[in-house]
Amino acid sequence: MGCLALALIPEMWGIGGYLVPLALVTAGYALFQVANNTAIMTGIHAGQRGAASAMLSLSRNLGLITGASVMGAIFAFGAGSGDIALAAPAKVAAGTRTTFAAATLLLTLALGIGARAQQKGRASGPA
Repeated sequence: MGCLALALIPEMWGIGGYLVPLALVTAGYALFQVANNTAIMTGIHAGQRGAASAMLSLSRNLGLITGASVMGAIFAFGAGSGDIALAAPAKVAAGTRTTFAAATLLLTLALGIGARAQQKGRASGPA
């Protein structure tokens, strides 16, 4: 919801249009990371927790680096300016909207994949 709000609201609400959605994104990210890490680590044998923790950290960092690069490219495309430092504010706003619209689309896709996997897991029953 925070990414969608960042794609749609900021120009209407000014600085609050950035701060409120950013708070939602940050809280959502933090809650996801805690729940995800807990779910993974509780199913790991004690002797494998170090390796599992390292893999979680690696996947998180790879996702961060890849996501920042891809979102930077989407921002540049959405802004439509060769030199962002010289871009008009309207172009920067368009780049921001495009970036967060893409983030919303990717998050929706991920939620759909997760829901589908959960349905398949329930259908197959306990192992």
